[in-house]
Amino acid sequence: MSWLETSMLQRMERFLDLASLRQSLISSNLANVDTPGYRTRDIDFEKEMQKAAAAPADPPHPVVREIGGLVERPDRNNVSVDRETLLLAQTQLQFQTGVALLKQEFKRLQTAITEGKS
Repeated sequence: MSWLETSMLQRMERFLDLASLRQSLISSNLANVDTPGYRTRDIDFEKEMQKAAAAPADPPHPVVREIGGLVERPDRNNVSVDRETLLLAQTQLQFQTGVALLKQEFKRLQTAITEGKS
């Protein structure tokens, strides 16, 4: 393990990867809002983070699943624009928070390096 590969950096990397994947899935759902038969897809963000924490060195691939229980239109499409836009806003906030935490971790490492030179 390199001095730059802290457990916090590994967790933040996984967090940002999952947030990015979820944002892609939400965008895909929105892009297919008028596609007959399209089924909404998503990941269980919290469960995927727990799995990543349990196996930090080799996190498993996230499970993308169809979301059931949503209102289905006659064309069998179940994408809800309201649900997806709310999730998109939530995911963007999560990503921004992750980036802010990552910046703090790099600042902490930089402080440790510069203090060590004194």
